[in-house]
Amino acid sequence: MLLETRAVAPFFKNGYVLACEDTRDGVIIDPGEEFDDLLRVVEAHRLAIRHILLTHAHVDHVTGVARARELFGAPIHLHRDELPVYTSAAQQGQLLGWEVDPLPPVDHYYDQSPITFGRHQARAHHTPGHTPGGVSLEVGDAGKAGSWLFTGDTLFSGSVGRTDFPGGDYTKLIQSIKGVLLAFPDATMVLPGHGPATTIGEERRANPFLR
Repeated sequence: MLLETRAVAPFFKNGYVLACEDTRDGVIIDPGEEFDDLLRVVEAHRLAIRHILLTHAHVDHVTGVARARELFGAPIHLHRDELPVYTSAAQQGQLLGWEVDPLPPVDHYYDQSPITFGRHQARAHHTPGHTPGGVSLEVGDAGKAGSWLFTGDTLFSGSVGRTDFPGGDYTKLIQSIKGVLLAFPDATMVLPGHGPATTIGEERRANPFLR
C-alpha cells in the first residue's frame, strides 16, 4: 500500500494519502492546509481518490475538504455525531483569523461497512472524547484485520488529545483509547493527526496518560 504524509505550518497537522499500488485507487484522510502537497502526491502517482475520510472536523483537519471534493469528486465521510463541529468550521476559522471556505455537505456517515479502495479497506471506529464524533480509521487489506490506525487527535505518540474544546470529554477520551484502540495488537501502527507515528504496544507501555 502506498502511504504518504504531509504537514505544514501553523499546526503541522498530518494529512494522509493512501492508495492501492495495483489499481491506483486511493483515499485522502483529513485534508487541511497541506492539501496542495497532498495533491502533488496524487498527481505524481496518478491516483484516483475514491473517498475523503475525516477523523473529526476541527478546522485544521478540514480546510482542504472543499477543494478535495471539487477536484476529486469523491464522497466525504464523517461520523454523524460530528456534524455540529463540521458545520461550525467557518466560526472556528474566525477565532483563528482564518477565512475558511464553506464546507460541502457530508455524503456518508460512518457505519460498520468497510470503505474499499483497490485491494484495501478502511473501517471507522467511534472514539469520542476529543470531539463527540471523532473516529479512528482501521486500514488494511480487504477482508482482513487492519494493521494501521489513523487516530486523528485521539491518541498521539506519548500523549492524548486535548479535551478543553467544546464537546470535549476527558473521561470519554480515555475510555475510547483503552476500550477501542488498546484492543488492537501491539504491532498495530498508530498514525496520528499530529506528530510522529507510533504503535499500540509502545503507547500501552509508555504513554503516561494511560497508566
